[in-house]
Amino acid sequence: MTAAAPLHPQPEPTPVALTPATVREHMDGIAAFLGGAANVIMQLSHPPVGYGVLESPVDSGKVTLHPLKRLRTTLTYLAVAWMGTEADRAAYREAVNRSHRPIHSKPDAAIKYNAFDPDLQLWVAACLYWGVDDLYQRMRGPMEPSPTEEFYRYSARLGTTLQMRPESWPPNREAFYRYWDENLAKRTIDQPMRDYFNDLIDLRMLPRPLQVAFSRFHRFTVTALLPQHLRDEMGMTWTARDERRFRLVLRAISAAWTRLPPVLRAAPLNTYLWDMRMRRRFGLPLV
Repeated sequence: MTAAAPLHPQPEPTPVALTPATVREHMDGIAAFLGGAANVIMQLSHPPVGYGVLESPVDSGKVTLHPLKRLRTTLTYLAVAWMGTEADRAAYREAVNRSHRPIHSKPDAAIKYNAFDPDLQLWVAACLYWGVDDLYQRMRGPMEPSPTEEFYRYSARLGTTLQMRPESWPPNREAFYRYWDENLAKRTIDQPMRDYFNDLIDLRMLPRPLQVAFSRFHRFTVTALLPQHLRDEMGMTWTARDERRFRLVLRAISAAWTRLPPVLRAAPLNTYLWDMRMRRRFGLPLV
């Protein structure tokens, strides 16, 4: 026996159309600080991406030499990709392209890379989206299905703001997580990259007093937000007790952060977007 059809079928949920203005409601700027280093490790666990950064001749963009500048340019890219206008994206694309042009492997390199490779940019964009989605759910719980898919499709801008082709972005979240699981399992971290990551985690680029004050909590947070496969590659341990402690930390942060108005929750991304627009207006370097 089949169930009778309802007399008044429920309408399909109306898609939520996101724009650079409304996407702020989905942004938690604090996630950039909580998850930033873990996300860098995810991105650079793909050897061509990692060695592109490790061997880059562009010293001005190295976090080990210029940590505050690197923070600004990275968060500005996220702000422009998610909340910028088409003019903002075009201007920042050209600025980033100028920095990326020298970043390519030498002919005899064991690991080949090119900063303009759209497939590598797809992996980086996927890491950024995964990190935001993971922290959003940890802090606020799952989105409703319609806005979840709309935000996912909108997040293709994380790659298309550079050279990633729109059709490369998996068409929906189900396809995305198949891509993610398949590719994450292939990622490896060798000793040179592991040394680089440990210096980043332990904040070796910062003055000694800041290292002492913050490095232990930073390592705890990075370990918490890495997928288990990459914890294993890094030789990290994570226990059920660690997970409970981290959930308590996030619960405390979330209780305060999610009660803020959207404009404050989006900080500092919206601040960096404003900074980029001011730099552009006055002819200052964008990156």
